[in-house]
Amino acid sequence: MKNASMIAALKKVFVPALRERGFDGSFPHFRRIGTQRVDLLTVQFNKWGGSFVIEIANCGVDGVTKPWGEHTPANKVTAWMINPANRARLGTLATGQNNVWFKYDDGTPVEVLARRVVSYLPIADAWWAKS
Repeated sequence: MKNASMIAALKKVFVPALRERGFDGSFPHFRRIGTQRVDLLTVQFNKWGGSFVIEIANCGVDGVTKPWGEHTPANKVTAWMINPANRARLGTLATGQNNVWFKYDDGTPVEVLARRVVSYLPIADAWWAKS
């Protein structure tokens, strides 16, 4: 199955749920700028297709400055810019397993999977709140 149908389902089901939670950005990178932190979420597809992960992270409201001095402001930062040791994967948090990928090449209807991902957002909210 092509990524396009999964992306369309995520845009139809998942992205509106993010918008309701105050996230801005465009697929696949989203951010919610608060008064004390920026919550980040990025959807990353397997390069061979058939699955994706959702990386979550946060940073300060000033954005991120790389070790070599390059600064990215809060309204441009993505989860990928955060050290992997300070990120989490949404499916991993939901199941307690390591390196969980959401699979849609196993016959799971893409909209069903998109709704499942939405159901994990409270887990992401809890992670952001304590990070």
